[in-house]
Amino acid sequence: MDRGRMMTMALVAALGVVAMVGAAGAVTAKAASGKAAQIARGKVLVSLGSCNDCHTPWHMGPKGPEPDMTRMLSGHPQDLQVPPAPAPQGPWITSAHASMTAWAGPWGTSFTANLTPDKETGLGNWTAETFIATIRNGKHEGQGRDLLPPMPWTQIRNATDDDLRAIFAFLQSIPAIHNKVPQPIDPAQQPTGSN
Repeated sequence: MDRGRMMTMALVAALGVVAMVGAAGAVTAKAASGKAAQIARGKVLVSLGSCNDCHTPWHMGPKGPEPDMTRMLSGHPQDLQVPPAPAPQGPWITSAHASMTAWAGPWGTSFTANLTPDKETGLGNWTAETFIATIRNGKHEGQGRDLLPPMPWTQIRNATDDDLRAIFAFLQSIPAIHNKVPQPIDPAQQPTGSN
């Protein structure tokens, strides 16, 4: 084989490698922009679903009570001890703590979960499939204890898998906050508060 032909073949091979690297880069860029779009969609759905109303602790702001966005979606604060909830009376069967992260009713007392990607106390070790199973089945991690009020899982479970994946992608993109939420208190073990 002559030297000119070898040079041409080497040039064609090099151009092929460059084309493949370029194509791979385009696929990666498309996947990255697809992931960014999924996260953006999840952010919209979390906002529309009012997830911050319960999963973000509230504090007193300049205009009154508001979610403390420095603890966005971190659930009931681990260091916030709550007194026993008032006993349900008459048509009033539900009560909420001022933090909006602890709720009581006939089911006992529930504490809103840490939805941040913290690996020890949040959703950091969950997969999208675990998240979808949780919402679809109304069970913690898709098979554990029941999800308790006020979590509106019976409505959210009607979302598409794509929308639930988008919500999960957004939750995985926010800052991880280490916050171990207490376990729910069963109504049989719940001390009765005053009316």
